[in-house]
Amino acid sequence: MNAKNQIQRQETLRQKLHTRGSQLTSQRAAVYDYLSGVKHHPTAEEVFLAVKPKLPRISLATVYKNLETLVKCGAVSKLAYGDASARYDIRTDHHYHTRCLGCGKIWDLDVQEGSELLSHIRPQAGFEVKDYRLELLGYCRECRR
Repeated sequence: MNAKNQIQRQETLRQKLHTRGSQLTSQRAAVYDYLSGVKHHPTAEEVFLAVKPKLPRISLATVYKNLETLVKCGAVSKLAYGDASARYDIRTDHHYHTRCLGCGKIWDLDVQEGSELLSHIRPQAGFEVKDYRLELLGYCRECRR
């Protein structure tokens, strides 16, 4: 990623944080930069292990707090699945995922524009849909070996 894109991304993040009464700190920037550079959706522990070499004094609790702040300001999404560890996604738009039943990793699923899948789904009478999530479940290449 080039320096100009990183500066633009951090300025956008600074604005989102500011609207929620928070500031851009070096810890938040490191967490956000890591999420921006990975293809899968890591757990807080994975984020911690990735940013620790850059910020040796950062704690797991600080990573959790910063992730939650980034979620609250709308900069990242939190994917929670029952008893499993939450995972964090740099994308906040509606999109779909694949999830490995072996290792638990989650990736974005490419779907062709104009997909009319949702128009074929009919909830039971009286059910008011507020949001939706679609994911494909299976096993990744590493877990199939």
